[in-house]
Amino acid sequence: MTFETERLILRPWKDEDAAALYKYACDERVGPPAGWPPHTSVMNSCEIIRLVLSKEGTYAVVLKETMEPVGSLGVMKQGQGSAEMTETEAEIGYWIGVPYWGQGLIPEAVREIQRYCFEEAGMTALWCGYFDGNEKSRRVQEKCGFTYQMTKKDVPCAIEGLLRDEHFTRITREEWKASGR
Repeated sequence: MTFETERLILRPWKDEDAAALYKYACDERVGPPAGWPPHTSVMNSCEIIRLVLSKEGTYAVVLKETMEPVGSLGVMKQGQGSAEMTETEAEIGYWIGVPYWGQGLIPEAVREIQRYCFEEAGMTALWCGYFDGNEKSRRVQEKCGFTYQMTKKDVPCAIEGLLRDEHFTRITREEWKASGR
């Protein structure tokens, strides 16, 4: 499945995206705040595409202007994400490369996925999480209408041995409709 917004294409990841993925995912300012270690090589990025990013519901965030993947967005169903959800709910996770911070690209991508989840996939609510200190992720969630629900203490993340506090936000289909998004 592929989605299109004004400035972006959201499409499945490909092995050929490994160099672009590495270019942005090797930056210490990207992965650790989101709970995963920086990529160590193009080969490492290729492995991550094959093992993690190739899962259904995970999309490369591609700039239309350059056709380069600059981030990622994933939709996780019950049992896949960190949030405790019902079968009619999903969790969204995302990141974008540092050169594209502050341009509204991830909110644009999240809004398109919200539209799809609520209008086409029949979801009743969407969840998002962010680790303590990840203010950029929190701001995206606020901009997209998510509201704080709870915090889980000492949650393991993909950085070995590290426990973090994770904050969860949610938006219901009714809240999304009422916001006119």
